[in-house]
Amino acid sequence: MDTGGNSLPSGPDGVKRKVCYFYDPEVGNYYYGQGHPMKPHRIRMTHALLAHYGLLQHMQVLKPFPARDRDLCRFHADDYVSFLRSITPETQQDQLRQLKRFNVGEDCPVFDGLYSFCQTYAGGSVGGAVKLNHGLCDIAINWAGGLHHAKKCEASGFCYVNDIVLAILELLKQHERVLYVDIDIHHGDGVEEAFYTTDRVMTVSFHKFGDYFPGTGDIRDIGYGKGKYYSLNVPLDDGIDDESYHYLFKPIMGKVMEIFRPGAVILQCGADSLSGDRLGCFNLSIKGHAECVKFMRSFNVPLLLLGGGGYTIRNVARCWCYETGVALGMEVDDKMPQHEYYEYFGPDYTLHVAPSNMENKNSRQILEDIRNKLLDYLSKLQHAPSVQFQERPPDTELPEADEDQEDGDERWDPDSDMDVDDERKPLPSRVKREMIEPEPKDPDGHKGTAEQARGFDTNTDETASAKILDMSSMSIDEPSVKVEQENTGKTSEQMYPKS
Repeated sequence: MDTGGNSLPSGPDGVKRKVCYFYDPEVGNYYYGQGHPMKPHRIRMTHALLAHYGLLQHMQVLKPFPARDRDLCRFHADDYVSFLRSITPETQQDQLRQLKRFNVGEDCPVFDGLYSFCQTYAGGSVGGAVKLNHGLCDIAINWAGGLHHAKKCEASGFCYVNDIVLAILELLKQHERVLYVDIDIHHGDGVEEAFYTTDRVMTVSFHKFGDYFPGTGDIRDIGYGKGKYYSLNVPLDDGIDDESYHYLFKPIMGKVMEIFRPGAVILQCGADSLSGDRLGCFNLSIKGHAECVKFMRSFNVPLLLLGGGGYTIRNVARCWCYETGVALGMEVDDKMPQHEYYEYFGPDYTLHVAPSNMENKNSRQILEDIRNKLLDYLSKLQHAPSVQFQERPPDTELPEADEDQEDGDERWDPDSDMDVDDERKPLPSRVKREMIEPEPKDPDGHKGTAEQARGFDTNTDETASAKILDMSSMSIDEPSVKVEQENTGKTSEQMYPKS
């Protein structure tokens, strides 16, 4: 049976994979504003760890091409994209109606360089999908991506552009079926909504449910029409630990892979499900979180790893560094090498941190009921759907040369230290550099609900109408992000209760 091509060679899980890693040195300079929990600086911290652990030399390191307007409009409404392109901190007071309409301002503030930030993180995710489609790598990584709350016509939960939906649309050009898995603590509502009525995309979200942003993701939400049983939700309670998490994750994802047989998988690795997250309430260790990456990697199917939430930024960097090692099949030392952000990781200066002794409110009976219910849903899917292809849009073309060779500052030279640092190059005049503040020990903020946008359905491309993106009628029209791109993002806290 044809699964869409590009299956990796079988073999032991430890076998090396060819990995492409997308990173733009400017991404850490974008700043959501004082007190906002979303800090793109965590991507730069992750990169510094990768450099000093020596992992960059084992991957193809690529600077993403910024996504263009037409790439973003494959999913997002034209007028929403125009708004993101034009809004600035100086002009926002003149556009209050638009801000309200597009849900921008609270959880999702206007900041300097907002649109170029969106272009960068979306570019990395679409670029990773293009690399996978061309068979040029087995695993693509964009830690700046994974902004799963953005909707067709509105920002939500620190997310402005839904790079995941754009990457899935790109993968659907080459693969009959694409699987999306979300281990962020927040429900992956924007992605689920986009593909709720199609059997070509299965979405599976493991998340905190009950009085928690975004408030969606009930176990009874399973998709609609042709998409019935192709959306799965795993609602969890506070304090879930590694053992309980994998009691659900492994059997459910094993059965999904067996029945759905995706040609490609996207795994959103939001790190706010880790123990001690500033906005989270789960109790996963870094190894427990990374076990999900290891498990999905073991199926030898083209895999796109994306970032997402994560608000205790030293732990986000630890987690994504370790998971990059998992993608490469390399174990990294717990003792952290000296590097420019070393002081963030005291007093232990280790990669791993112990979970807390918080109560696990997920009883074995509750977990068993959830597991049985979801396996029952999966039993309703007899086999992978057969999909009639419409005329396929042209493939997004690869650029002639990899950025890592063309880039003027040679930051990808394997012999260099790869510090992507403040001295690197002058900041674009519109981008504020984030002050490197020590991590605040903010307790339990939880992400803020942004007011639901009014549902102004604009005449945009037929590609996606939120909540009813029927792929059969969808013209998966040419997106054409050139191919090296990257992404970052997530949602809010305190006054920004988040996603």
